[in-house]
Amino acid sequence: MAKQQEKKNQVEKKDKARVTYPLTKINFILMAICLLLIIIGFWLMTGDANVGDTFNKNVFESSRVTTGPIIAFLGFVLMAFAIIYRKKDNNQQEDKE
Repeated sequence: MAKQQEKKNQVEKKDKARVTYPLTKINFILMAICLLLIIIGFWLMTGDANVGDTFNKNVFESSRVTTGPIIAFLGFVLMAFAIIYRKKDNNQQEDKE
């Protein structure tokens, strides 16, 4: 009876030691980089608007029309990759063999 209890305690300790979180430090770093890309993209899209009857030609600058949206879109797409990314662990591969 005591041996069974010891084995049960050892199994519980191993289970507690194996607790892994879904997101690691590298995920948060990648997500911060993606957030920075999104902010830069939206910053590039900002600028003065048309005021009254005067036409502002800067509305059609390439940084506001193409570069900013592309960078922001890349930030959003890479954010999904940053959340899904998981570093390969050599210990897990050795356990399987």
